[in-house]
Amino acid sequence: MARPLFGGALSATIPPTAQDISELREIPDNQEVFAHRATDQSIIIELLEYQTHVDNEAAARYHFEDVAGSNKASQPGTSEVRSVQCVPKTELSLHQCSSAWLLTGAQLVSKFNEEAKNTVNIHLCLFRLPQFSTDILVTFNDPVIINPLSSSKGASQDANLASQPWTEQDFQCVLQSLQLLDPGVFG
Repeated sequence: MARPLFGGALSATIPPTAQDISELREIPDNQEVFAHRATDQSIIIELLEYQTHVDNEAAARYHFEDVAGSNKASQPGTSEVRSVQCVPKTELSLHQCSSAWLLTGAQLVSKFNEEAKNTVNIHLCLFRLPQFSTDILVTFNDPVIINPLSSSKGASQDANLASQPWTEQDFQCVLQSLQLLDPGVFG
């Protein structure tokens, strides 16, 4: 079932086990953040300024590097891009985008400024909307190796007991169902 996003301006099918993080803490107005209730997985949908200085595949890489900077994973050896591919518009509900780019990579990320770093697979899709001066970035953070000293260690063990982790298919469902209902959200 489609879930309203950004006050109903957009919608997408979010996994049913998702916790809306805005119910727990303040989230910037340009973000919707959802976390798995039993794992450290998260899905983030962001409305960002359209990056005119980079085209298509390079724009996806630009946003990945920006995420790496936010995750303190911009040092050599702490992040890698594994693939970037164009998503056919026929597979999307967001018909207003000029193009969409799916990037898969990994980053070494510490939680809460801990020393321990976890390996997190990063799946991101960049929807380009130049007519609205907007890039929509949808990111799926999927921890795959949890450092024994990380505060995330308990979450990864509890995941097996509580519910199944999200899959790339769950992420694809978010991407394929994302719709723009009110372009007024872009100002």
